[in-house]
Amino acid sequence: MIIEVNDANFEKEVIEASKSKPVLVDFYATWCGVCKMMAPIFEEVAKETGDKVIFAKANAEETANATEKFEILSLPTFALFKDGKVEKSISGPQAKEMILDLLK
Repeated sequence: MIIEVNDANFEKEVIEASKSKPVLVDFYATWCGVCKMMAPIFEEVAKETGDKVIFAKANAEETANATEKFEILSLPTFALFKDGKVEKSISGPQAKEMILDLLK
């Protein structure tokens, strides 16, 4: 399952949740062609990984505060949160294996 996050629930759904389980966030925009291309890959990783990780999608326009705070400079960016902080991230078009590597 993939949850949608925005500035109103980002703190609870990502920051707080990452203190008990890793949270992988896909920062995207609706107008971003690469983001649209990566969406099915993100969904596939979520299905394969199951409930070991929380998967979240963050529309950069609806998470402007979080996008700025965590210095998300390009889209898409896949950021792995642990203990309330970004542990690692990758940006741009990625192979499925690269997203899975974030989870290791």
